[in-house]
Amino acid sequence: MAKASFKVGEYVVYPTHGVGKIMAKETECIGEYELQVFVINFEKDKMVLRVPVNRAEAAGLRAVSDEGHLKKALTTLKGRARTSRGMWSRRAQEYEAKINSGDIISCAEVVRDLHKNVDQSERSYSERMIYETALNRLIGEVAASERIDDKKAHEKLLRALKKQAA
Repeated sequence: MAKASFKVGEYVVYPTHGVGKIMAKETECIGEYELQVFVINFEKDKMVLRVPVNRAEAAGLRAVSDEGHLKKALTTLKGRARTSRGMWSRRAQEYEAKINSGDIISCAEVVRDLHKNVDQSERSYSERMIYETALNRLIGEVAASERIDDKKAHEKLLRALKKQAA
């Protein structure tokens, strides 16, 4: 995605934080240099991030997924969960890497793979947290892409996950 295509007011995805809204494009003076930055607000995290315009693409900033990508993500959720037999610490690192890649399909894979144990009491804290992080990233992107609220996006994702269980 070309850096010039981001506009103030639009939603974007930053890989390690999820969906945020570009609030402004500002010029900041750092020493003797002037730097153009996007000011991105992540409302859920109560965080504001400043990303240099000329480094936005390299930082992984991208537009919210289009309808085609969303369909692929929902299809991924409906797919069969892949369970690894390896050590949890290794799988947890792989799941975190997928979440922080900023790729909606990778996030959907994490949600799909960890959803089966969602109600089990013996589920570890770290597994619950990884699942919830991936689910929240998906919810945010679906909501921003389809211009619906988070609750409706969550319900849509849960319907897709129920089809997987059936």
